[in-house]
Amino acid sequence: MISLATVAFGLIAAGAWNAFITNLIGVFLPKGNGLVAQLVYAVLVTILAIVVVNSLGKLADREAGAPKTP
Repeated sequence: MISLATVAFGLIAAGAWNAFITNLIGVFLPKGNGLVAQLVYAVLVTILAIVVVNSLGKLADREAGAPKTP
């Protein structure tokens, strides 16, 4: 049940940040660079997702009492 609630809040947060990040990238890139803006957005979100998932994995290992992995 906790996993389901976490996913639900994650989707809500992702939706809230979507427009902000898109507009922020639009500030730094001139008009007409829609494809470049989408690429930058995709790369930033992917990096953020990797960091968050990695951190959550380490936290889960610590909570389970598993030995630390490098």
